[in-house]
Amino acid sequence: MNLSRTGFFIVVLLSFFLGLSGCEQKGTAEKAGEKIDQAAEKVGEKIAGAQGAISDKAEKTGIYMNDAAITAKIKADILSDPLLKVSQINVTTTNGVVKLSGTVDSQQSIDRAMEITQSVEDVKSVENSLAVKGS
Repeated sequence: MNLSRTGFFIVVLLSFFLGLSGCEQKGTAEKAGEKIDQAAEKVGEKIAGAQGAISDKAEKTGIYMNDAAITAKIKADILSDPLLKVSQINVTTTNGVVKLSGTVDSQQSIDRAMEITQSVEDVKSVENSLAVKGS
């Protein structure tokens, strides 16, 4: 009987120590969990920052693409107009602002180039630096 009490006492002590070590591991696990949560939060913040930067770059790229489309449309319209010569007119677009420059044959050509440019979608304004030959 003495042996069984001793065995029982040993089992109770082992259980107690295992329980304590389990508590210690839980504390370690909680700390690890907190560190994982903190790391995940930092990663989330960095991802949000990266998404903002990507969005800004995409928006700027969209503006550049739109400017190129505006310039191409104006040049195509000038080319198809019998009054105008595309080789006489330079077209540049920046943020929807179109600049026309060059030398044309008449005031009528300037007026027509302005009319064409102002009719193109997404043109915000036109800077006209066209001049008539000989003037």
